[in-house]
Amino acid sequence: MPKISEGMKAPLIDLPRDSGLTINTSKLNNPYIIYFYPKDDTPGCTKEAIGFTENIKFFNDNNITVIGISRDTVEKHDKFINKYNLDIVLGSDVNGKACESFGVWLEKSMYGRKYMGIERTTFLVSADGTIYKIWNKVKVKDHIEDVLKSSREMLQINS
Repeated sequence: MPKISEGMKAPLIDLPRDSGLTINTSKLNNPYIIYFYPKDDTPGCTKEAIGFTENIKFFNDNNITVIGISRDTVEKHDKFINKYNLDIVLGSDVNGKACESFGVWLEKSMYGRKYMGIERTTFLVSADGTIYKIWNKVKVKDHIEDVLKSSREMLQINS
């Protein structure tokens, strides 16, 4: 599992996404946020997706693409987007390659039972593909505010 750190080039992803489209970060010429989350339509994941959607005007106005990635299928993503009227890109990493390349597919433990799963993690990537900020083991409460603050800092530095 690679160790990803701030200042490194972000691994490139090319994934199917909602609405039958694809997301390929090598074709992005603007900053982007990739946030990895465990599962569509669960309480924390829903709150996080809604939080990004509620702030999409800031991201759009500043040409920052918001990409959520889980191992759910494109069909599940479409249902999730429609159910909550989400306005973000959701990438489908069914085979887990993007999760592995970003180092977020980890052994977890719940009630003494060990299993593999996605560690909720967010990456803020500058327009040149460099990771500006990483949030590991994200707690959803106040997370979007932290991402907005760091996005503003990054934009100010790069202006």
